[in-house]
Amino acid sequence: MKATILRLISTATFALLASQNAVAGDLVVIANSGTNLSAGEVRDVFLGEKQFAGSTKLIPVDNAAQQENFLSKTMQMNSVKYSGIWTKKAFRDGLSAPAMKSSDAEVIQFVKSTPGAVGYIGSSASGVNIVK
Repeated sequence: MKATILRLISTATFALLASQNAVAGDLVVIANSGTNLSAGEVRDVFLGEKQFAGSTKLIPVDNAAQQENFLSKTMQMNSVKYSGIWTKKAFRDGLSAPAMKSSDAEVIQFVKSTPGAVGYIGSSASGVNIVK
């Protein structure tokens, strides 16, 4: 009886942890349909190092709902380091940090309607380029 209960609890715990990891791990970088970027260029765009794709000015946009996930998985840094980098760039280079949108829907709308826009969301979207 005890063994059965322990197996049931173990199985439920494992299933819960696996489902949380799947949700937390989903992240998609998107770009305006006229903007082509490689996955290797994403970090440079969000650090202000790459500002143009051809003749198109790149406009990165942060997503408040996904920022911690994006910073840890894609940028390999935390929000304090990211903010510090942008503070230095503002004073040294006169660059502004990416605008912040509050949700996936706002990021998708901004990216769709803004040439050169690049953002990230928690799931796939249509009408934008998916950066691979």
